[in-house]
Amino acid sequence: MTMPFSLPGDRIAVEAALRGPGGLAAVEAGSLAHLHRAIGQFDLVALIGLAERLPAPEVVRLYEIWLTAREAEAQPAGIWFNLGVARMQCGLPAEAATAYRNALILKPDLAEAAINLGNALETIGQKDAGFDAWRAALPVAPLRLVLHNQLGRVLEERGALGAAAEELRASLLIDPDQPDVQQHLIHLRQRITAWPVVDLRVPGLQAAEAARNCGPLAALALTDDLQVQTDAAAVWIARKAPAVSHRLCPARGYAHDRIRIGYLSSDFCRHAMSFLIAEMLELHDRDRFEVYGYCTSAEDGSDIRQRVIAAFDRFVPIRTLSDSEAAERIRQDEIDILIDLNGLTKGARVGVLRWKPAPVQITYLGYIGPIPLPELDYILCDAVTIPAELEAGYQPRPLRIAGCYQANDSHPPAPVSITRAEEGLPEPAFVFCCASHHYKIIEPMFEAWCSILSAVPGSVLWLINDNVESRAALTGRWLARGLEGERLLFAERTSPDRYRARLALADLFLDTFPYNAGTIASDALRMGLPIVTLQGRAFAARMASSLLTAVGLEDCITRDYPAYVAKAVEIASDRQVLARIRHQLAGDRWARTLGDSRSFTRRIEQSYQSVVLRGAGDPSPVIQAR
Repeated sequence: MTMPFSLPGDRIAVEAALRGPGGLAAVEAGSLAHLHRAIGQFDLVALIGLAERLPAPEVVRLYEIWLTAREAEAQPAGIWFNLGVARMQCGLPAEAATAYRNALILKPDLAEAAINLGNALETIGQKDAGFDAWRAALPVAPLRLVLHNQLGRVLEERGALGAAAEELRASLLIDPDQPDVQQHLIHLRQRITAWPVVDLRVPGLQAAEAARNCGPLAALALTDDLQVQTDAAAVWIARKAPAVSHRLCPARGYAHDRIRIGYLSSDFCRHAMSFLIAEMLELHDRDRFEVYGYCTSAEDGSDIRQRVIAAFDRFVPIRTLSDSEAAERIRQDEIDILIDLNGLTKGARVGVLRWKPAPVQITYLGYIGPIPLPELDYILCDAVTIPAELEAGYQPRPLRIAGCYQANDSHPPAPVSITRAEEGLPEPAFVFCCASHHYKIIEPMFEAWCSILSAVPGSVLWLINDNVESRAALTGRWLARGLEGERLLFAERTSPDRYRARLALADLFLDTFPYNAGTIASDALRMGLPIVTLQGRAFAARMASSLLTAVGLEDCITRDYPAYVAKAVEIASDRQVLARIRHQLAGDRWARTLGDSRSFTRRIEQSYQSVVLRGAGDPSPVIQAR
């Protein structure tokens, strides 16, 4: 049968020929040349569209004809790749290997072709050549490293913390000497409760070395050893904020009529720190103090941000300024005391502090660990969080506030009425709870919680649903201890008002160690919820002790795991003991102690006044770094 083929290609006639009985083999010689010319004039869209509708043998012929017709022109690597796929489908691995090699000649970075080439070569018995093809498909090590780190970042942003951790580990397997990646991986493992968190399973990387690079925040939840916390902070500072050439402030300070206090933070937004300090900022004595706010946070439109901004006499956004520019801006304002509210947490501007823009620089509230930064003069604390016998190990020097160190807002929370039934809590059960992030939970503490629940039949443990991986891991360990699954409950995140209302539904808050609850502990006590804490040596392990001391519940402070377990079991097993503790928290107890913002503001101002430098305001000579 002779079939007429028009030029340029008649797609319908070409497809009919390829699909007809016998395919191309049935096309008469006189028409075959016309068919080839028609196929050769197909553009890529038409060619691939036709191939998608044909069986593999005819796809092979179609691509071979097209490539032959175009052999004098630049050929797309994708067509050679598609030809290789079709040849493999037809059981022609040697011919497929040739197609894949041609694709790689045209596009050497076509990894899919290298992978398929390896498969084809292995099929025909050339295993070594196949292995080499696969290895060639891998990006060079530096590029793989970058890709793993980027994938880890994106996966973490998406909430896939376990997958993110595996990407970072893959990066360390290429190059273990990446302190930033070590730090990030350890904190990810803390968040998903992958214990022990410093066992990164990277050959050549010892747990001790990884722990040294764990970063400041992770260190507070990793150890109660003050020296280890200090070393972790020093390593981080050396990496992130090296010393600068000189200092900006005058050595003897200024001689202003009012003391100028500058608060520096990236958390002037919907953040726990702002909720704590807003009223203190409002209550500062304006006859004695002038209050500046240096803000590096983004605008979030929240009510609390507007409240904080309004509380400053002068609000100065410095988010877009470099460290040196921000420091110079603070120096121009002649700030007497600069209060850093970040410390070494996310958003910290340690580089600003290194320029020493104020003669007295203090760290407060945001990070409650040692900060071995020469330009910092003091860390604000109290007699419980850093007692006199422990202060020698601290950098910078402790500056105590009379009473509890923590600022609070006396404004009562908006009333929210909820029931245990609405939160999925069994009405008659004794409810232990912990609303802290899971990165603060360490293995010995979780074991202690399991022991407590084992000793109190019918009780439940109520945690936040922090992330999928940690929930699964904690549930697995819980069940392995022989505890019923329905006794471990997880609450979804909610608004601040509802979160506080939830705390009132529980019976006893089980604190974490070595990183105690801070803001959350204060909220629990405010809502009448007792706390059992385990006190250590470092500031982070003494926060809840300070709060409990302030409200007169020193009996709820323990100093080892057995005592912690025994105290929690005692409270849960004796309703009279619980009633006595709740009575101590009832009424206006919180308002008269932790919630007395006016008294707290006067006390912190006394601490400021005790260290302010009142020189002649000599603006000269920059002070050389010590």
